[in-house]
Amino acid sequence: MPVRIEHIALWTADVDRLAVFYESYFGARAGPRYRNAEKGFESRFVAFAGGARLELMRTTTLTPSALPRGAQRMGLTHVALAVGSEAEVDQLTRRLRTDGYEVLDGPRRTGDGYYESVVLDPDGNRLELTAG
Repeated sequence: MPVRIEHIALWTADVDRLAVFYESYFGARAGPRYRNAEKGFESRFVAFAGGARLELMRTTTLTPSALPRGAQRMGLTHVALAVGSEAEVDQLTRRLRTDGYEVLDGPRRTGDGYYESVVLDPDGNRLELTAG
């Protein structure tokens, strides 16, 4: 049975803000908004050229736990996005830093051989930008 990750879902207070971020910096395409007023839920999928997708979700009926920006936690703690070459990691990291986004680490080569940087998206989710 071949298994692949279908998508990763992120709670957010602003679906459109995150959609624009992933479109602007990663070339993702945002799909149509889905709304379920009865459940106080809305979402949009953003799809990357390589086939990966994120579901950006907002709710008015739940109170997802807020964590400090970039917090390390048990469970899902980062999303790694392969952006191409080391030069592309460098260029995108510079662009994000220049545009005011937080760069936590790198670019650098890690002990396990990755070339990466770690940045925060507008909601403080950790993104590893990797070559490859």
